[in-house]
Amino acid sequence: MNKQNYIDNAEANLLHTYNRFSLVLDHGEGVYLYDTDGKEYLDFAAGIAVCSLGYGNEKLNQALKDQIDKLTHTSNLYYSVPTIDAAEKALKASGMDRIFFTNSGTEAIEGAIKAAKKYAYTRDGHAGHEIIAMNHSFHGRSLGALAVTGNAHYQEPFEPLMPGVRFAEYNDLASVEALINEKTCAIIMETIQGEGGIYPAEESFLTGVRKLCDEHDILLILDEIQCGMGRTGKMFAWQDYPVKPDIMTTAKALGCGVPVGAFLMTQKVADQSLCPGDHGTTYGGNPFVGAAVSAVFDIYDEMNILDHVNEVAPYLEEKLEALVAKYDCLTARRGKGFMQGLVCTLPVGKVSAKALEKGLIVITAGSDVIRMVPPLVIEKKHVDEMIEKLEMALNEVEQ
Repeated sequence: MNKQNYIDNAEANLLHTYNRFSLVLDHGEGVYLYDTDGKEYLDFAAGIAVCSLGYGNEKLNQALKDQIDKLTHTSNLYYSVPTIDAAEKALKASGMDRIFFTNSGTEAIEGAIKAAKKYAYTRDGHAGHEIIAMNHSFHGRSLGALAVTGNAHYQEPFEPLMPGVRFAEYNDLASVEALINEKTCAIIMETIQGEGGIYPAEESFLTGVRKLCDEHDILLILDEIQCGMGRTGKMFAWQDYPVKPDIMTTAKALGCGVPVGAFLMTQKVADQSLCPGDHGTTYGGNPFVGAAVSAVFDIYDEMNILDHVNEVAPYLEEKLEALVAKYDCLTARRGKGFMQGLVCTLPVGKVSAKALEKGLIVITAGSDVIRMVPPLVIEKKHVDEMIEKLEMALNEVEQ
């Protein structure tokens, strides 16, 4: 079949919840993807911050192949060696005390919300607690995750959502403090807002929120689904701040393409929240995904991924800043490490589509941001190639 046949087949069978690009990807190698026509694309999206090791990593592939030959699923009624190993490595990397593996980032958010509500229920002896979330946030598309996502466009068709959620302004401590009351059990936020436009938390804001949580026995939930797993040069973005969450969520690059997420918590939260019967999952943390997560942490260590990000990220930022200075249509750069955004006055969807024609994959965030979340193994030469292709796209869209 040719490309159009594949696309026609997909449009006839898949539920139309995505406006896909006219591109059928076939395979990947390193930091490049190839379509069914053999065209090469430099990937600066990594499957939306998922494929942090790029494509074709031999050690990760072999770990998955080996586990397939042994055991892929048992259910959580039994112990699993790969998942036990994965849990130990994730907790060591995060400094948290307990972990629950899920199938996705959205499920991790659901679990984090339930843990926070159960913590408050155990403490107070009653339900009816509230959560403070942030405007312009994104935490997922299930009903619970939508309830804490600060974007009416995503929420309105599915209301009524989970009650008891109040929205503050990101990086505005006074707006958070004004919403705290005796019902507040948690404050949830992304350490770096992703879909909302690549906004890192200001240190004074995050430390201020942590202080408010400590004063009122409120749990701080940090969503690290997109910004975590080394993307900012720390294993988790919050580790660049003098704070620690009570609960954190992770997914995306946790499995580098294998669908897996997790929520992690301190022992204090674990002791007073979820217990047998409160939460569960059939697939979450099965031996196959456990093998993936365990291998990912090993590979990060062996390849010194964090050091590499910290070495190359300043070069990426420098080149993006030069681009902002060169083009009137680019007004700002935002981000940390390999999570970067260019604020653009041109239609960013058109820029992304034109970049694709030039053999570059970039995505968007919010209504006016060109987003770059490449594999963490990119090198300076790939940054140069990206800049060249993006400039061609910008020039053509500007005309």
